[in-house]
Amino acid sequence: MSLSKRAIETLIDLAENKLTSICSFDREDMREIKALKTCLDELAAMREAFKKDDGQKRTTEKPVPGVPIPATYG
Repeated sequence: MSLSKRAIETLIDLAENKLTSICSFDREDMREIKALKTCLDELAAMREAFKKDDGQKRTTEKPVPGVPIPATYG
């Protein structure tokens, strides 16, 4: 399953909002904070992967004269 760039951004915003609203009273709260920070790290890595993919597509996909462009699926 893959997420769209917009979905990743939305999830990052939601996780950040949740983190700012949590008051740490006990161990369970600390576990939730740790889990949210881990999620944010993973989502940030996914966002960076999107940025790298976008940059590579722009620089590597140049049409060559006389060569047909293959259809892409996905």
